[in-house]
Amino acid sequence: MPLGQPARCRRYKKTPVYAVVAFLVLLAGCSQEPGEKEAVVPVQVVPVEKTTIQHVVSAEAVLFPLQQSALTPKISAPVKAFYVKRGSRVRQGQLLATLENRDLIAAAQDTKGSYDQAQAVYETTTAADLPEQVQKATLDAQAAKQLLDAQQKVYNSRQDLFQQGAMPRKDLDQAGVDLTNARNQYELGQKHLDALMAIGKQQALKAAAGQLESAKGKYLGAEAGVSYSEIRSPIDGVVTDRSLYPGEMAAAGMPLLTVMDVSQVIARAHIPQPEAALLKVGDSATITVPGEDQPVEGRITVVSPALDPNSTTVEIWVQAKNPRSRLKPGTSVQLAMVAASVPDALVIPANSLLTAQDGSTTVMSAGSDGRAHQTTVRAGIRQGDRVQIVEGLKAGDRVVASGAYGLPDNTKITVAGPAETPNDK
Repeated sequence: MPLGQPARCRRYKKTPVYAVVAFLVLLAGCSQEPGEKEAVVPVQVVPVEKTTIQHVVSAEAVLFPLQQSALTPKISAPVKAFYVKRGSRVRQGQLLATLENRDLIAAAQDTKGSYDQAQAVYETTTAADLPEQVQKATLDAQAAKQLLDAQQKVYNSRQDLFQQGAMPRKDLDQAGVDLTNARNQYELGQKHLDALMAIGKQQALKAAAGQLESAKGKYLGAEAGVSYSEIRSPIDGVVTDRSLYPGEMAAAGMPLLTVMDVSQVIARAHIPQPEAALLKVGDSATITVPGEDQPVEGRITVVSPALDPNSTTVEIWVQAKNPRSRLKPGTSVQLAMVAASVPDALVIPANSLLTAQDGSTTVMSAGSDGRAHQTTVRAGIRQGDRVQIVEGLKAGDRVVASGAYGLPDNTKITVAGPAETPNDK
Protein backbone atom coordinates (compact mmCIF):
# COMPACT_ATOMS: atom_id res chain seq x y z
CA MET A 1 0.00 0.00 0.00
CA PRO A 2 1.52 3.37 -0.97
CA LEU A 3 2.44 5.83 1.71
CA GLY A 4 -0.26 8.35 2.57
CA GLN A 5 -3.11 5.95 2.05
CA PRO A 6 -6.01 6.64 4.51
CA ALA A 7 -6.61 4.31 7.42
CA ARG A 8 -10.01 3.28 6.05
CA CYS A 9 -8.22 0.71 3.84
CA ARG A 10 -8.37 -1.63 6.84
CA ARG A 11 -10.74 -4.59 6.55
CA TYR A 12 -14.16 -4.43 8.26
CA LYS A 13 -16.77 -7.07 8.92
CA LYS A 14 -19.47 -6.91 6.23
CA THR A 15 -22.39 -8.92 4.97
CA PRO A 16 -22.69 -10.44 1.48
CA VAL A 17 -25.56 -8.05 0.64
CA TYR A 18 -23.32 -5.00 0.82
CA ALA A 19 -20.05 -6.70 -0.20
CA VAL A 20 -19.95 -5.05 -3.62
CA VAL A 21 -20.65 -1.56 -2.21
CA ALA A 22 -17.97 -1.93 0.43
CA PHE A 23 -15.47 -3.27 -2.07
CA LEU A 24 -16.00 -0.33 -4.37
CA VAL A 25 -15.59 2.12 -1.48
CA LEU A 26 -12.37 0.47 -0.35
CA LEU A 27 -11.10 0.21 -3.88
CA ALA A 28 -11.76 3.86 -4.45
CA GLY A 29 -9.98 4.79 -1.23
CA CYS A 30 -7.00 2.48 -1.73
CA SER A 31 -6.42 3.60 -5.30
CA GLN A 32 -6.57 7.27 -4.42
CA GLU A 33 -3.39 9.02 -5.33
CA PRO A 34 -2.07 12.00 -3.44
CA GLY A 35 -3.94 15.13 -4.45
CA GLU A 36 -6.94 13.26 -5.80
CA LYS A 37 -10.44 14.18 -4.58
CA GLU A 38 -11.74 12.02 -1.62
CA ALA A 39 -14.57 9.63 -2.50
CA VAL A 40 -17.99 10.43 -1.10
CA VAL A 41 -20.34 7.51 -0.24
CA PRO A 42 -24.09 8.04 -0.62
CA VAL A 43 -26.08 6.79 2.41
CA GLN A 44 -29.47 7.18 4.00
CA VAL A 45 -29.68 8.46 7.54
CA VAL A 46 -32.38 8.52 10.23
CA PRO A 47 -32.64 10.52 13.43
CA VAL A 48 -32.64 8.89 16.86
CA GLU A 49 -36.19 9.33 18.14
CA LYS A 50 -37.89 9.10 21.48
CA THR A 51 -40.93 6.85 21.43
CA THR A 52 -42.56 3.94 23.24
CA ILE A 53 -41.14 0.52 22.48
CA GLN A 54 -42.37 -2.83 23.70
CA HIS A 55 -40.70 -6.16 24.29
CA VAL A 56 -43.02 -8.55 22.47
CA VAL A 57 -42.78 -12.34 22.88
CA SER A 58 -44.11 -14.14 19.82
CA ALA A 59 -45.24 -17.76 19.63
CA GLU A 60 -47.43 -20.10 17.65
CA ALA A 61 -50.54 -21.29 19.48
CA VAL A 62 -53.71 -23.34 19.04
CA LEU A 63 -57.19 -22.08 19.94
CA PHE A 64 -59.33 -23.91 22.49
CA PRO A 65 -62.88 -23.18 23.71
CA LEU A 66 -63.45 -21.51 27.06
CA GLN A 67 -65.26 -24.65 28.23
CA GLN A 68 -65.89 -28.03 26.64
CA SER A 69 -67.96 -31.00 27.73
CA ALA A 70 -68.07 -34.41 26.05
CA LEU A 71 -71.36 -35.94 27.25
CA THR A 72 -70.98 -39.68 27.89
CA PRO A 73 -73.98 -41.74 29.10
CA LYS A 74 -73.58 -43.92 32.20
CA ILE A 75 -75.79 -46.65 30.76
CA SER A 76 -75.89 -48.51 27.45
CA ALA A 77 -79.23 -48.13 25.70
CA PRO A 78 -80.62 -47.22 22.27
CA VAL A 79 -81.10 -43.52 21.53
CA LYS A 80 -84.81 -42.77 21.84
CA ALA A 81 -84.65 -39.18 20.57
CA PHE A 82 -82.30 -36.26 19.90
CA TYR A 83 -83.56 -32.72 20.51
CA VAL A 84 -80.54 -30.88 19.07
CA LYS A 85 -78.16 -31.11 16.12
CA ARG A 86 -74.70 -29.82 15.31
CA GLY A 87 -74.58 -26.05 15.58
CA SER A 88 -77.51 -25.84 18.00
CA ARG A 89 -77.07 -23.35 20.83
CA VAL A 90 -77.98 -24.85 24.19
CA ARG A 91 -78.39 -23.68 27.76
CA GLN A 92 -77.15 -25.27 30.96
CA GLY A 93 -79.55 -28.03 32.07
CA GLN A 94 -81.29 -28.27 28.68
CA LEU A 95 -82.42 -31.78 27.64
CA LEU A 96 -80.39 -32.80 24.58
CA ALA A 97 -81.25 -36.48 24.12
CA THR A 98 -83.20 -39.33 25.70
CA LEU A 99 -82.20 -43.01 25.81
CA GLU A 100 -84.66 -45.91 25.90
CA ASN A 101 -85.82 -45.98 29.55
CA ARG A 102 -89.13 -47.85 29.91
CA ASP A 103 -87.56 -50.61 32.01
CA LEU A 104 -85.89 -48.02 34.22
CA ILE A 105 -89.16 -46.17 34.75
CA ALA A 106 -90.89 -49.43 35.72
CA ALA A 107 -88.13 -50.28 38.21
CA ALA A 108 -88.38 -46.81 39.70
CA GLN A 109 -92.15 -47.19 40.07
CA ASP A 110 -91.73 -50.53 41.86
CA THR A 111 -89.18 -49.17 44.31
CA LYS A 112 -91.38 -46.13 44.84
CA GLY A 113 -94.14 -48.44 46.14
CA SER A 114 -91.75 -50.21 48.51
CA TYR A 115 -90.52 -46.86 49.74
CA ASP A 116 -94.05 -45.61 50.41
CA GLN A 117 -94.88 -48.82 52.29
CA ALA A 118 -91.77 -48.58 54.48
CA GLN A 119 -92.58 -44.97 55.22
CA ALA A 120 -96.11 -45.93 56.31
CA VAL A 121 -94.76 -48.66 58.62
CA TYR A 122 -92.35 -46.21 60.17
CA GLU A 123 -95.06 -43.64 60.79
CA THR A 124 -97.36 -46.31 62.27
CA THR A 125 -94.61 -47.55 64.57
CA THR A 126 -93.78 -44.09 65.81
CA ALA A 127 -97.40 -43.04 66.30
CA ALA A 128 -98.94 -46.32 67.60
CA ASP A 129 -99.30 -47.45 71.27
CA LEU A 130 -96.72 -49.67 72.96
CA PRO A 131 -95.86 -52.97 71.27
CA GLU A 132 -97.45 -56.21 72.58
CA GLN A 133 -94.64 -57.08 74.99
CA VAL A 134 -94.74 -53.62 76.46
CA GLN A 135 -98.50 -53.84 76.86
CA LYS A 136 -98.22 -57.21 78.68
CA ALA A 137 -95.52 -55.89 80.99
CA THR A 138 -97.71 -52.88 81.73
CA LEU A 139 -100.65 -55.10 82.67
CA ASP A 140 -98.44 -57.30 84.85
CA ALA A 141 -97.07 -54.24 86.63
CA GLN A 142 -100.58 -52.93 87.19
CA ALA A 143 -101.73 -56.32 88.63
CA ALA A 144 -98.69 -56.47 90.89
CA LYS A 145 -99.49 -52.98 92.12
CA GLN A 146 -103.06 -53.92 92.89
CA LEU A 147 -101.92 -57.04 94.74
CA LEU A 148 -99.43 -54.97 96.70
CA ASP A 149 -102.18 -52.53 97.68
CA ALA A 150 -104.46 -55.41 98.76
CA GLN A 151 -101.77 -57.09 100.82
CA GLN A 152 -100.98 -53.76 102.42
CA LYS A 153 -104.59 -53.40 103.51
CA VAL A 154 -104.68 -56.98 104.84
CA TYR A 155 -101.53 -56.41 106.79
CA ASN A 156 -102.84 -53.14 108.26
CA SER A 157 -106.12 -54.77 109.24
CA ARG A 158 -104.45 -57.74 110.92
CA GLN A 159 -102.07 -55.48 112.72
CA ASP A 160 -105.05 -53.63 114.27
CA LEU A 161 -106.70 -56.89 115.27
CA PHE A 162 -103.45 -58.18 116.75
CA GLN A 163 -103.07 -55.05 118.84
CA GLN A 164 -106.66 -55.51 120.06
CA GLY A 165 -105.86 -59.12 121.01
CA ALA A 166 -108.37 -60.48 118.54
CA MET A 167 -105.82 -62.26 116.26
CA PRO A 168 -102.87 -64.52 116.98
CA ARG A 169 -99.31 -63.49 116.21
CA LYS A 170 -98.78 -66.04 113.44
CA ASP A 171 -101.59 -64.60 111.30
CA LEU A 172 -99.96 -61.17 111.50
CA ASP A 173 -96.60 -62.61 110.51
CA GLN A 174 -98.18 -64.44 107.57
CA ALA A 175 -99.73 -61.17 106.40
CA GLY A 176 -96.29 -59.51 106.60
CA VAL A 177 -94.75 -62.26 104.44
CA ASP A 178 -97.52 -61.88 101.83
CA LEU A 179 -96.98 -58.12 101.77
CA THR A 180 -93.25 -58.53 101.22
CA ASN A 181 -93.82 -60.97 98.34
CA ALA A 182 -96.32 -58.63 96.72
CA ARG A 183 -93.93 -55.71 97.00
CA ASN A 184 -91.09 -57.74 95.44
CA GLN A 185 -93.33 -58.89 92.60
CA TYR A 186 -94.42 -55.33 91.90
CA GLU A 187 -90.84 -54.04 91.84
CA LEU A 188 -89.78 -56.79 89.43
CA GLY A 189 -92.71 -56.09 87.13
CA GLN A 190 -92.00 -52.36 87.14
CA LYS A 191 -88.34 -52.92 86.31
CA HIS A 192 -89.29 -55.22 83.43
CA LEU A 193 -91.70 -52.62 82.11
CA ASP A 194 -89.09 -49.89 82.35
CA ALA A 195 -86.58 -52.07 80.48
CA LEU A 196 -89.04 -52.77 77.68
CA MET A 197 -89.94 -49.11 77.45
CA ALA A 198 -86.26 -48.10 77.26
CA ILE A 199 -84.98 -50.83 74.93
CA GLY A 200 -87.85 -52.62 73.25
CA LYS A 201 -89.51 -49.59 71.71
CA GLN A 202 -86.14 -48.11 70.73
CA GLN A 203 -85.26 -51.27 68.82
CA ALA A 204 -88.64 -51.33 67.15
CA LEU A 205 -88.19 -47.76 66.00
CA LYS A 206 -84.67 -48.50 64.79
CA ALA A 207 -85.88 -51.46 62.76
CA ALA A 208 -88.63 -49.37 61.16
CA ALA A 209 -86.17 -46.57 60.40
CA GLY A 210 -83.71 -49.04 58.84
CA GLN A 211 -86.37 -50.47 56.56
CA LEU A 212 -87.35 -46.96 55.53
CA GLU A 213 -83.78 -45.95 54.70
CA SER A 214 -83.22 -49.13 52.69
CA ALA A 215 -86.38 -48.58 50.68
CA LYS A 216 -85.47 -44.94 50.14
CA GLY A 217 -81.99 -45.84 48.88
CA LYS A 218 -83.38 -48.32 46.35
CA TYR A 219 -85.91 -45.75 45.18
CA LEU A 220 -83.28 -43.04 44.75
CA GLY A 221 -81.06 -45.48 42.86
CA ALA A 222 -83.89 -46.29 40.49
CA GLU A 223 -84.63 -42.60 40.02
CA ALA A 224 -80.95 -42.01 39.23
CA GLY A 225 -81.11 -44.76 36.61
CA VAL A 226 -83.98 -42.92 34.94
CA SER A 227 -82.04 -39.64 35.04
CA TYR A 228 -79.05 -41.36 33.38
CA SER A 229 -81.25 -41.91 30.33
CA GLU A 230 -81.76 -38.14 30.01
CA ILE A 231 -78.72 -36.37 28.54
CA ARG A 232 -78.59 -32.72 29.65
CA SER A 233 -76.05 -29.99 28.92
CA PRO A 234 -73.83 -29.01 31.87
CA ILE A 235 -72.85 -25.68 30.29
CA ASP A 236 -74.06 -22.94 27.95
CA GLY A 237 -72.62 -23.42 24.49
CA VAL A 238 -72.90 -24.88 21.01
CA VAL A 239 -73.26 -28.52 20.00
CA THR A 240 -70.13 -29.31 17.97
CA ASP A 241 -70.48 -33.08 17.62
CA ARG A 242 -73.29 -35.66 17.54
CA SER A 243 -71.97 -39.07 16.67
CA LEU A 244 -75.17 -41.18 16.53
CA TYR A 245 -78.69 -41.15 15.09
CA PRO A 246 -81.96 -42.05 16.86
CA GLY A 247 -82.28 -45.80 17.28
CA GLU A 248 -78.56 -46.49 17.40
CA MET A 249 -77.00 -47.97 20.53
CA ALA A 250 -75.31 -45.53 22.87
CA ALA A 251 -72.49 -47.21 24.79
CA ALA A 252 -71.71 -46.31 28.38
CA GLY A 253 -68.55 -44.25 28.64
CA MET A 254 -68.48 -43.30 24.94
CA PRO A 255 -69.09 -39.65 23.94
CA LEU A 256 -72.59 -39.08 22.59
CA LEU A 257 -72.58 -35.26 22.25
CA THR A 258 -69.96 -32.52 22.57
CA VAL A 259 -70.83 -29.01 23.77
CA MET A 260 -68.38 -26.11 23.60
CA ASP A 261 -68.57 -22.63 25.09
CA VAL A 262 -67.00 -20.47 22.36
CA SER A 263 -68.08 -17.09 23.75
CA GLN A 264 -64.37 -16.77 24.55
CA VAL A 265 -61.34 -18.68 23.30
CA ILE A 266 -58.03 -19.62 24.86
CA ALA A 267 -54.85 -19.68 22.80
CA ARG A 268 -52.37 -22.15 24.27
CA ALA A 269 -48.70 -21.86 23.41
CA HIS A 270 -45.42 -23.37 24.59
CA ILE A 271 -42.47 -20.98 24.81
CA PRO A 272 -38.87 -21.26 26.10
CA GLN A 273 -38.35 -20.72 29.80
CA PRO A 274 -36.27 -17.49 29.49
CA GLU A 275 -39.08 -15.78 27.56
CA ALA A 276 -41.77 -17.15 29.88
CA ALA A 277 -39.91 -15.63 32.84
CA LEU A 278 -40.64 -12.18 31.37
CA LEU A 279 -44.42 -12.76 31.25
CA LYS A 280 -47.03 -12.67 33.98
CA VAL A 281 -50.79 -13.13 34.32
CA GLY A 282 -52.62 -10.01 33.15
CA ASP A 283 -50.12 -8.96 30.46
CA SER A 284 -51.76 -7.82 27.24
CA ALA A 285 -51.49 -9.88 24.07
CA THR A 286 -52.86 -10.09 20.54
CA ILE A 287 -54.00 -13.11 18.56
CA THR A 288 -53.44 -13.06 14.81
CA VAL A 289 -55.69 -15.47 12.94
CA PRO A 290 -55.01 -16.54 9.34
CA GLY A 291 -57.46 -14.84 7.01
CA GLU A 292 -58.39 -12.11 9.50
CA ASP A 293 -57.28 -8.54 8.89
CA GLN A 294 -57.34 -7.32 12.47
CA PRO A 295 -55.67 -9.09 15.41
CA VAL A 296 -57.80 -9.91 18.45
CA GLU A 297 -56.96 -8.34 21.81
CA GLY A 298 -56.51 -10.67 24.78
CA ARG A 299 -54.89 -11.16 28.17
CA ILE A 300 -52.55 -13.77 29.61
CA THR A 301 -54.53 -15.89 32.08
CA VAL A 302 -52.11 -18.76 32.79
CA VAL A 303 -48.33 -18.99 33.03
CA SER A 304 -47.62 -22.58 33.96
CA PRO A 305 -45.51 -22.87 37.12
CA ALA A 306 -43.84 -26.04 35.81
CA LEU A 307 -42.02 -27.03 32.64
CA ASP A 308 -43.51 -29.47 30.19
CA PRO A 309 -41.47 -32.67 30.80
CA ASN A 310 -41.32 -33.54 27.10
CA SER A 311 -40.46 -30.20 25.51
CA THR A 312 -39.01 -28.40 28.59
CA THR A 313 -41.10 -25.36 27.64
CA VAL A 314 -43.66 -23.34 29.59
CA GLU A 315 -47.34 -23.37 28.64
CA ILE A 316 -48.99 -19.96 28.28
CA TRP A 317 -52.74 -19.28 27.96
CA VAL A 318 -54.10 -16.13 26.33
CA GLN A 319 -57.85 -15.57 26.68
CA ALA A 320 -59.85 -13.39 24.30
CA LYS A 321 -63.50 -12.59 23.65
CA ASN A 322 -65.17 -14.18 20.65
CA PRO A 323 -68.44 -12.24 20.19
CA ARG A 324 -69.29 -13.39 16.65
CA SER A 325 -67.73 -16.85 17.02
CA ARG A 326 -65.33 -16.05 14.21
CA LEU A 327 -62.46 -17.69 16.12
CA LYS A 328 -62.70 -21.45 15.68
CA PRO A 329 -61.23 -23.87 18.24
CA GLY A 330 -58.45 -25.92 16.72
CA THR A 331 -57.12 -23.03 14.58
CA SER A 332 -53.34 -22.39 14.58
CA VAL A 333 -52.70 -18.72 15.39
CA GLN A 334 -49.83 -16.38 16.13
CA LEU A 335 -49.47 -14.81 19.58
CA ALA A 336 -47.78 -11.52 20.38
CA MET A 337 -47.45 -11.01 24.13
CA VAL A 338 -46.19 -7.74 25.61
CA ALA A 339 -43.57 -8.56 28.23
CA ALA A 340 -42.42 -4.97 28.86
CA SER A 341 -43.22 -1.46 27.64
CA VAL A 342 -40.68 1.39 27.81
CA PRO A 343 -41.95 4.95 27.20
CA ASP A 344 -39.62 7.67 25.85
CA ALA A 345 -37.08 5.13 24.64
CA LEU A 346 -34.32 6.07 22.15
CA VAL A 347 -35.17 4.08 19.03
CA ILE A 348 -33.40 3.44 15.71
CA PRO A 349 -33.95 0.92 12.89
CA ALA A 350 -32.62 -2.51 13.78
CA ASN A 351 -30.64 -2.71 10.50
CA SER A 352 -28.55 0.24 11.68
CA LEU A 353 -26.82 -1.94 14.27
CA LEU A 354 -23.43 -3.36 13.34
CA THR A 355 -21.29 -5.95 15.07
CA ALA A 356 -17.59 -5.18 15.32
CA GLN A 357 -14.84 -7.80 15.19
CA ASP A 358 -14.46 -7.66 18.97
CA GLY A 359 -18.18 -8.50 19.42
CA SER A 360 -19.30 -5.03 20.46
CA THR A 361 -22.38 -3.38 18.97
CA THR A 362 -21.89 -0.23 16.98
CA VAL A 363 -23.66 2.19 14.66
CA MET A 364 -22.33 4.60 12.05
CA SER A 365 -23.26 8.10 13.23
CA ALA A 366 -23.70 10.83 10.63
CA GLY A 367 -21.61 13.69 12.03
CA SER A 368 -22.04 17.39 11.39
CA ASP A 369 -18.68 17.29 9.58
CA GLY A 370 -20.24 15.24 6.78
CA ARG A 371 -18.47 12.02 7.79
CA ALA A 372 -19.60 8.69 9.24
CA HIS A 373 -18.21 7.93 12.68
CA GLN A 374 -18.23 4.49 14.27
CA THR A 375 -20.03 4.73 17.65
CA THR A 376 -20.25 1.98 20.24
CA VAL A 377 -23.76 1.55 21.63
CA ARG A 378 -25.65 -0.77 23.94
CA ALA A 379 -28.95 -2.13 22.58
CA GLY A 380 -32.05 -2.88 24.64
CA ILE A 381 -35.51 -4.05 23.64
CA ARG A 382 -36.20 -5.08 20.07
CA GLN A 383 -39.65 -4.73 18.51
CA GLY A 384 -39.94 -5.81 14.93
CA ASP A 385 -37.51 -3.73 12.84
CA ARG A 386 -36.84 -1.25 15.66
CA VAL A 387 -34.38 -1.44 18.51
CA GLN A 388 -33.91 0.54 21.71
CA ILE A 389 -30.54 2.21 22.33
CA VAL A 390 -29.75 2.25 26.04
CA GLU A 391 -26.29 3.86 25.82
CA GLY A 392 -24.16 5.64 23.22
CA LEU A 393 -26.67 7.93 21.49
CA LYS A 394 -28.99 10.76 22.38
CA ALA A 395 -32.20 12.08 20.92
CA GLY A 396 -31.61 14.02 17.69
CA ASP A 397 -28.44 12.16 16.69
CA ARG A 398 -28.44 10.79 13.18
CA VAL A 399 -27.32 7.29 12.22
CA VAL A 400 -26.69 5.63 8.88
CA ALA A 401 -29.66 3.40 8.13
CA SER A 402 -28.70 2.15 4.68
CA GLY A 403 -25.17 1.59 3.40
CA ALA A 404 -23.51 1.29 6.80
CA TYR A 405 -22.20 -2.26 6.31
CA GLY A 406 -18.53 -2.23 5.45
CA LEU A 407 -18.40 1.57 5.67
CA PRO A 408 -15.02 2.58 7.17
CA ASP A 409 -14.85 4.95 10.08
CA ASN A 410 -14.55 8.66 9.20
CA THR A 411 -15.74 8.09 5.62
CA LYS A 412 -17.11 11.14 3.89
CA ILE A 413 -20.80 10.65 3.20
CA THR A 414 -23.68 12.31 1.47
CA VAL A 415 -27.34 11.79 2.19
CA ALA A 416 -29.03 10.05 -0.75
CA GLY A 417 -32.81 10.10 -0.93
CA PRO A 418 -35.24 11.11 1.76
CA ALA A 419 -34.25 10.39 5.33
CA GLU A 420 -36.23 7.70 7.06
CA THR A 421 -37.53 7.64 10.59
CA PRO A 422 -37.95 4.58 12.82
CA ASN A 423 -41.72 5.03 12.68
CA ASP A 424 -41.73 4.86 8.88
CA LYS A 425 -41.11 1.13 9.01
